[in-house]
Amino acid sequence: MPIGKFDFLAGYALAFGLVAIVQASLASWVAIGLLDLQVQGSIWLVVVVAVLDAILGMALGLLASAFARTEFQAVQFMPAIVFPQLLLCGLLIPRERLDPVLEATSNVLPLSYAVDAIKHVTRNTEITGTLLRDLVVVAGCILLALVLGAATLRRRSA
Repeated sequence: MPIGKFDFLAGYALAFGLVAIVQASLASWVAIGLLDLQVQGSIWLVVVVAVLDAILGMALGLLASAFARTEFQAVQFMPAIVFPQLLLCGLLIPRERLDPVLEATSNVLPLSYAVDAIKHVTRNTEITGTLLRDLVVVAGCILLALVLGAATLRRRSA
């Protein structure tokens, strides 16, 4: 049966997305339940943000995989995608303290919005427009990564 490139990538996204949901839920339970992480917002919102963040990672991985010609090349792409985001997302240094060029760069990286969302949930009890904006940006980046991954996926036929 012929299937489209997006259908093929969506199948991977569904399978890996389910694993991401389980992992994010388990990590949230361990952090809040076992390690007694103090959260100002609701616990279900922490889980929702963690799940979105996990699915974002999965989508970016599928995008890198779609660009790669070999498995080894896909592994080589990951540091180029992960390290800049990790360094500029606000986990190590607050984004406001970054050099203006680096701060502007961090404003276009999806992990920055994911980190902002989880920080908001852990520090605030209410759902604000800023939190909703961060969640929409993360969800939009997930969709964009999957669409770009499907568009760049090479099709091989036997």
